[in-house]
Amino acid sequence: MAKNHRSDRSQSQAASRPSPGTVLDRLASGPSRAARITHTEHLPPRAGRHAVWPERIRSEVIAAVQACGIEHPWAHQALAAEHALDGDSVVVATGTASGKSLAYLVPVLSTLLGGAEAPNGRGATALYLSPTKALAADQCRSVKELSQPLGTSVRPAVYDGDTPFEEREWIRQYANYVLTNPDMLHRGILPSHPRWSSFLKALRYVVIDECHTYRGVFGSHVAQVLRRLRRLCARYGSFPVFLLASATAAEPAVAARRLTGLPVVEVADDASPRGELVFALWEPPLTELQGERGAPVRRTATAETADLLTDLTVQGVRSVAFVRSRRGAELISVIAQERLAEVDRSLVRRVAAYRGGYLPEERRALERALHSGELLGLAATTALELGVDVSGLDAVVIAGYPGTRASLWQQAGRAGRSGQGALAVLVARDDPLDTFLVHHPEALFDRPVESTVLDPDNPYVVAPHLCAAAAELPLTEEDLDLFGPACADVLPQLEAAKLLRRRTKAWHWTRRERAADLTDIRGAGGRPVQVVESGTGRLLGTVDAGAAHSTVHEGAVHLHQGRTYLVRSLDLEDSVALVEQADPPYSTVARDTTSISILETDTEIPWGAGRLCFGSVEVTNQVVSYLRRRLITGEVLGETKLDLPPRTLRTRAVWWTVTEDQLDEARITPEILGGSLHAAEHASIGMLPLFATCDRWDIGGVSVPLHPDTLLPTVFVYDGHPGGAGFAERAFHTARAWLTATREAIASCECEAGCPSCIQSPKCGNGNDPLHKRGAVRLLTALLRDAPEEKPTGDREGVRGWEQTAGGRPERA
Repeated sequence: MAKNHRSDRSQSQAASRPSPGTVLDRLASGPSRAARITHTEHLPPRAGRHAVWPERIRSEVIAAVQACGIEHPWAHQALAAEHALDGDSVVVATGTASGKSLAYLVPVLSTLLGGAEAPNGRGATALYLSPTKALAADQCRSVKELSQPLGTSVRPAVYDGDTPFEEREWIRQYANYVLTNPDMLHRGILPSHPRWSSFLKALRYVVIDECHTYRGVFGSHVAQVLRRLRRLCARYGSFPVFLLASATAAEPAVAARRLTGLPVVEVADDASPRGELVFALWEPPLTELQGERGAPVRRTATAETADLLTDLTVQGVRSVAFVRSRRGAELISVIAQERLAEVDRSLVRRVAAYRGGYLPEERRALERALHSGELLGLAATTALELGVDVSGLDAVVIAGYPGTRASLWQQAGRAGRSGQGALAVLVARDDPLDTFLVHHPEALFDRPVESTVLDPDNPYVVAPHLCAAAAELPLTEEDLDLFGPACADVLPQLEAAKLLRRRTKAWHWTRRERAADLTDIRGAGGRPVQVVESGTGRLLGTVDAGAAHSTVHEGAVHLHQGRTYLVRSLDLEDSVALVEQADPPYSTVARDTTSISILETDTEIPWGAGRLCFGSVEVTNQVVSYLRRRLITGEVLGETKLDLPPRTLRTRAVWWTVTEDQLDEARITPEILGGSLHAAEHASIGMLPLFATCDRWDIGGVSVPLHPDTLLPTVFVYDGHPGGAGFAERAFHTARAWLTATREAIASCECEAGCPSCIQSPKCGNGNDPLHKRGAVRLLTALLRDAPEEKPTGDREGVRGWEQTAGGRPERA
């Protein structure tokens, strides 16, 4: 929770800290270090603008807020509270540490306090949704602290999978501020709505925190869960106001409207103060190692980040290093501790790792230690990105571009809270997007953050939620408008599959099992594969069904909590992979074949003689073998054939074609055509996260010198989720800028024939063969020369038919 006037440090401590620029100069001391900084951005401090709380806020709540050291709200907090009291759903989209929590808490607490006087004894209620358990627990502590002077009128409680069963009944009957997550709402609360009837009848507010994280397939599922919530509330006679908090995002009201299905007012003018921010872009140096096809290899972002965290700890600078994987967080922590032991053994215990999977008490202890200064350095996954209060940090190191500018600024904003100055360092990974960004700082600092992409009308998403809704209450014609236009095509499919049966005027769920249990709203795409240690029968963890063929096939090297295992067998029928601990001197990489067919072209526009298209496709993928690569050098030691079934995926794609004349213009001969298309495909997949809120793992691609449906050389980029996730659609609408950046990323790379920084992919199913760097540049140049000046406009029209299909995964480019 923002503390507008009270700092967690004394003035003398703040004054004694070195400035962010001084800290950066120390990190960059030495000629080899200084050369790694490709750009430094200085963001000046900003003064805050105060306002007054609306008169309708109860005086007891204002007094409680003032007791926490907040005399006056920032202007955006007061405006958001005003909208909430007026009954307007509102999204607050301001920077990190701008006090978004207080903006929605004050009107909610004021309403709960007034509702305590209701004759039914329970009064008004509010529901809080967060994407993670950790954030809900953190917010519950904040609410309890703030509402302590209000007595028992405000009764907050966390209701999630960790809540003891003996507490759940009390929460259902008596809590009036319930903090949970969309998964628990989907599986636990909505299917049991009769037991929650008194809570739902009195529901006045639904708070959706960190709503920018609800994107892609996950966001689309959450949108449908919220529509189910609204439907049940209406049946109980309540129509709650939605209060959303988001990191800075483009068009937040549009995204919030797609998420909730309601009109939403936008509050995006950040009135909070901000200290000086020094933001450095850092590129690790080239090593003497050679990778695939002799390509140069850069030092890893993990090793570089561990060095920087070590140096910051030695300086006494309180820091967090954000890394994308749990394993990476553990590895950075271990490396930093080993290096600190060589400098000062007393510093070793002042660095730790923080990630999902820890016990709640372990996470809380780490947060307290970082907050108090006992810990100086923390290597963390994004579990710490989402609003957990760790104010007082001096520096943030980001190991690899986190996928979106919104996440980048969210992570950078963890330092310098309470108006202090801060240092942020982005360490580039060896891939096309990171390399492009550290050499094109304007793409980060001169462009607005992305819009949140989600598609609630995806029939693969709508279908299971119609089943869940019918299981909660029979589904009527009047309900269909709530769930969107895809219902017209989806309902007959569900009836034909005998999942729903129509009786008189309503559809009913026909199965004995709970409909909500059939859907994973996180979009895993099927039953997870359990990874079991063969000797002991111990469950080590799970792997998403879509990734199992390529990651836990027979003979695969599997890493778990720093230990190495070999997969002895993969049973697809029972979804079990048996592994045993081993220490092989190699890693494994799956090779696959992918074909794609066009089902329907929704939109196409001419690009000179070629075409840019968007529509529905079917992707068929089969893992056929795996390579064993020597650790460190990447040398291929051998290839082993696999016998795995093909998988099909019906999804959405953007694709472009070129003609013979364009190939002649670009001097692309038949000998280099395949490599040129393949290189352009790899680089375009790597660059798409700059234009759509996706991760490169969310998308895949196929390039074909002569595609049977287009009869031309064609490059496809598709969503790696059934029915699509909105990423390919965004690529279509930003194609000129996207492919221009792709061409620039390839052309500006210093390598001779292609490397991981431009056209190579470590996950390529074809072993990065063939690839032709110069041909890709010439091909994209010819294509872009004929591109229209303006972006295509208009959203996708119509809906796709919903059909049963096996989950698939894209090529990991």
